[in-house]
Formats: sequence, C-alpha cells, structure tokens
Amino acid sequence: MAVAFVFPGQGSQAVGMGKALADAFPVARAVFEEVDEALGDKLSSIIFEGPAETLMLTENTQPALMAVSLAVLRVLEQEAGLDLSREAAFVAGHSLGEYSALAAAGALTIADTARLVRTRGRAMQKAVPVGVGAMAALLGMEFDEAAAVAAEAAQGVVCQAANDNGGGQVVVSGEKAAVERAVEIAKGRGAKRATLLPVSAPFHCALMQPAADVMAEALRGVTVRRPVVPVVANVLAAPISEPDQIVAALIAQVTGTVRWRESVASMAKAGVTTFYEVGAGKVLTGLVKRIADGATGSAIGTPADVAAFVAARAALQQGAA
Repeated sequence: MAVAFVFPGQGSQAVGMGKALADAFPVARAVFEEVDEALGDKLSSIIFEGPAETLMLTENTQPALMAVSLAVLRVLEQEAGLDLSREAAFVAGHSLGEYSALAAAGALTIADTARLVRTRGRAMQKAVPVGVGAMAALLGMEFDEAAAVAAEAAQGVVCQAANDNGGGQVVVSGEKAAVERAVEIAKGRGAKRATLLPVSAPFHCALMQPAADVMAEALRGVTVRRPVVPVVANVLAAPISEPDQIVAALIAQVTGTVRWRESVASMAKAGVTTFYEVGAGKVLTGLVKRIADGATGSAIGTPADVAAFVAARAALQQGAA
C-alpha cells in the first residue's frame, strides 16, 4: 500500500487557517515564525486574523498556504513520527503547492521557499495589468475538449488550458476577451458549467512569461537539493529528483499547464492507494477521489485531523503487531 502526500494551491486559503495548530503545537508555531522572519513581516498575523482581502493578495496567499502546509507536516513528524523518506512513495503539489512539496521533501529550506513564493506571487501579479487577463472554469469537459475550445477562442491571442484538475474540471487562462469567448463556446459544446473565476491574474499561460523570467533569476539564487522522496512535477506529470530538473520544472510551471489529473493518475498507476492532503482545505482530496478509482484521500490541516492520523497509525501498527 503506497502512500503519497499532496499539497494544496491557491484557492484553499481562509483567514484563521493553521491558527489552532500553532496554538496547540510549538513546532507549528516555529514554522510561522520562521516564515515571518524570512519575509521580514508578520504574515502570520494576516493568516490568523486577516483581513481577508490582504490574505487574498497573491503575494501573501502563496507563502501563507506554504506555511500552513509545512506547519502541519512538522506536527505530523513530531506527533506521529512521520518520516517522508521512509513512508512516502511520492510528494506532489498543485501549482504553488509544488513548492510546499519540495520544502516538505527537503529540496528547499522553508525560508528560501517563503521568499521564492512571495517573489512568484508578486511577479505573477505584475506580469499582466489588472483587467487584461482572465481565467474560467469549464466543468463537464475533458481536457482535450477544453484545450480545443481554448484554441478556437484564442483567435490570434493567448488562450490556453491552464489547469487539468480532473473529474471533468479544466481551467482556461489568457486574454480576457478570448477567455470570455471560450466560456461561450464551451456552453455551446455541452459544458455543464462555464464561468469566469474571481482571480487577479491569468495564471499558467503564456502571458506569465515575465514572471517565469523572474523565477528563473530567483531560483539561481537558492540551493536546490535532491529531495528525500521523488516530487511529481506539475508540467511533467512524472516524478523528478535531480535539482536541475526541479528548477526547470518550476520555471516551466509558471506558463505551463498544471497536469494534476495525469499526476494523480501516474501516482495511482505506480501503486499509490492512499493520498494525504497536507495543509489548508480539502480541494485535492476531492479531486483524488474523482481521478483514481479505489484510492482514498484524507485532508490533514487541524489538530483534530492530526489526532485522527495519529490514532489511525497507532491502530495500524497494533494490527501489524
């Protein structure tokens, strides 16, 4: 029974996430303090107390979600004796979550990851003026259908399939008028639902090239180590471990498609039957169950979730004995 640990991306954030964990466990509190110190501001106050509009700024959302994921992981290591190098077949993360996965697997330090994702958030926001780009969710369409819709809607400008989330959920991204055309075309092609998303920029499309250039420069300034467990990269939907591969995948990810459906399917094909979502929310847990037949998914983000994980491990060990 192989296990994978997966890490959520933007959209899973909520004011107050991680607070109960930080209150209950000093090791979790230490992660938030480390992130605050790395960034030179009290991001933890925004995470725990808001206001929501400040947390929703991409430059805050990205390090905030990473901090929560790593705080949960440190608690699991302390309370449950979790050792990814021995117990996980793979780690993976959705978009921003790939950075959390890399930090979890020791490829990046928490401080470097916090600075990288803040840089990433700012660069993605700056890459396209507000109002120029858009993203839309096409529900009830498979990836190839959605990609064809995006290509037809482009009409000489950028419009591409940005997220293949699985379960008939694909997100398209690009110039606003083209994305609006994609919504109308998708409705005419039988999409169950096609709707613009409330996002601040058109992520994971060619319009993000300026941000990819910024990240290439930023990644040159950090040490990337070989992870203790293979990381399934968004743009490859395949596991990688070499530092140069990791850097190339992170740069490509800014403009490339998040191949989440294929990533989960490839882990399942390799024998993974249990997926643990580490951090805020339960988005990936829901997607896993729709992608991989027979796989189980559990979200771990609160003290109660940690207690359930610890109890399940204890029961399993007792049964094995």
